[in-house]
Amino acid sequence: MKICVHGAGAWGTALAVNAADRHEVTLWARDAAQAAAISAARENIRYLPGLALPPSLTVRAGDLRQASVGAELVIVATPMAALRQQLTDLRGTTAPVAWLCKGVEPALDQSPASFGLLAHEIWAQVAPELLAGVLSGPSFAQEVAEGRPTALVAASPHAAVRDALVDAFHGPALRVYANDDIVGVEVGGAVKNVLAIATGLCDGLALGLNARAALITRGLAEMTRFGLALGARAETFMGLSGLGDLVLTSTGDLSRNRKVGLLLAQGRTLAEAVASLGHVAEGVYCARTVVQRARGLGVEMPIAEGVVALLDGKLSPREAVASLTGRDPVPESVLAPAEPRGSPQQD
Repeated sequence: MKICVHGAGAWGTALAVNAADRHEVTLWARDAAQAAAISAARENIRYLPGLALPPSLTVRAGDLRQASVGAELVIVATPMAALRQQLTDLRGTTAPVAWLCKGVEPALDQSPASFGLLAHEIWAQVAPELLAGVLSGPSFAQEVAEGRPTALVAASPHAAVRDALVDAFHGPALRVYANDDIVGVEVGGAVKNVLAIATGLCDGLALGLNARAALITRGLAEMTRFGLALGARAETFMGLSGLGDLVLTSTGDLSRNRKVGLLLAQGRTLAEAVASLGHVAEGVYCARTVVQRARGLGVEMPIAEGVVALLDGKLSPREAVASLTGRDPVPESVLAPAEPRGSPQQD
């Protein structure tokens, strides 16, 4: 299979390396200087230092339309903020297209009626004729590039896209499961980043493993409620792109979003925390949009609300935790909002 991976960040490079031993893979960088540096060093020094690129992997530069000519599968490995333009550039492409980004697009304007879109909604707006989908799930780029065991989800309403992703990446170390619930898979991939900031905060304040477990579990309930309101299936959130990705991102030391929470707990400013990463932490950029959209749907997400208040500087780390632990007692609920005792309000 001839595969074009557009975007030479950590995740795009990792998938290109993973597939290069059995497919014809070209990794396309944004500019010629970046491509030349990676090709000459046979290493992506900025994003995956120390990992040698296989000789079979070709590295080039150019626009996405040029890169996709002749490809049998196109992978868009850019941050969420670039997806709209990438899909616009791919109009007319007949090969299956899949994106890797996990997040929500910022609202295009500041009107109360405007809210950010998930990736599949951007696709429906700008290039609905494409055969497209998402490759998601619990995965750190470094471990995938090293060939460590990983399981991902290929989600699309089109069987051809799901099949192409399985054929391209399923192998001894990387298992790829197909799922037609693209809404649920994308909600899981976006919301888990926000919740991982909260878990990093919890760990940074040394609140203990009990607190971490409670936060992850109640975060899963928030994620599920939000997804159901958008039309997802409940069982998707019990799988790799829901619970699996949430656990990994909330507990793994390689998680950038968790690192943001840890640094905020140490007294670093948001700007300092983000600058120290060297990579994009999607949870920082999509937290406000997730909360705004949840409010519009009538879905309460108290953990996500606390993260936004923290990021906006309205609450200190300890005040953000207190805002959650001080909530009224309610019956435990996952699939539907629960009512506090003696109150009609939701959980």
